[in-house]
Amino acid sequence: MGKYLIRRLLQTFIVIFGVTILSFFSLHLAGDPTLLYVSERASEEEIAQTRARLGFDRPIHEQYLTYLGNLARGDMGNSLRARTPAFDMVMERLPATLELTIMAMIFSIVFSIPIGVLSAMKRGTPLDGGVMMFAMFGQSMPSFWLGIMLILFVGLQLRWLPISGHVPLITPMLDGDFAKAAANFPEAFRHLIMPAVTLGLFSLSRNARLIRSSMLEVLGQDYVRTARAKGLHAWNVVFRHAFRNALIPFITIIGLEFGFLLSGVVVIETVFSWPGVGRLVFNAITQRDIPVVQTAVVMFSLLFVLLNLMVDLVYTVLDPRIRLE
Repeated sequence: MGKYLIRRLLQTFIVIFGVTILSFFSLHLAGDPTLLYVSERASEEEIAQTRARLGFDRPIHEQYLTYLGNLARGDMGNSLRARTPAFDMVMERLPATLELTIMAMIFSIVFSIPIGVLSAMKRGTPLDGGVMMFAMFGQSMPSFWLGIMLILFVGLQLRWLPISGHVPLITPMLDGDFAKAAANFPEAFRHLIMPAVTLGLFSLSRNARLIRSSMLEVLGQDYVRTARAKGLHAWNVVFRHAFRNALIPFITIIGLEFGFLLSGVVVIETVFSWPGVGRLVFNAITQRDIPVVQTAVVMFSLLFVLLNLMVDLVYTVLDPRIRLE
């Protein structure tokens, strides 16, 4: 286990290193990045001064080494608009994004598992057909359109849920104020429902189809047929013998799912005016605030890689046949 952890940590550093290369050199793909930091009416003299101030007049490899050295010290640069450290801006918004992402994952997992299992057990029935139709509907629907429809119908017409706003949950927990977090939970949950459903519906639909396919494969194995031949109840066979092995492909997807949901928050947070990193990145892109965008990309990549490491460790719990060594 120790060797495996060391190897995976080394792979993590390599992945983050690759992300920094892509995010940094992408600035130079469209030409001189200095033009992103000046107005369209800037004179040649102003452009030259800005280029020298930002260090873009040096060779590109020297610029990258300087950026990498600052990154190793925890310095990810300052926002061009707010004039504050980009890392602090991202970390201030990160709890709201994590709340939304975690809620969307919970919504996807809690509903996809029973839907997928039930569909596999009722294969070929109208229930199975209805589940598959719902899954295709959920995967083909644009998330931004669903969010707008929920706002118009559930929020404005029925007035069941708030259409925007955020009540913090994780931030009070980080401050040690669990009583405030508990008091905020009912209202925070109401604010989370529509954005989480919008963000997680695609994942729910895809996961339900995955679990159904995995369950059908496992239910056809010899040991499952043997358990049925012994006279065990159908639900006992499903949950004691088949379900655990059917979860292995699903657990694999969860690691990728977190990265998928993080990439989707940019659109969802913009639609629902959610004060998270996604909305911060959207505003930073429109304002050409490159340090903020780079910082968010590095932080999202780090979260994604660490979660995949945790998923790999869960494999040994679900299936003793898997040995990480």
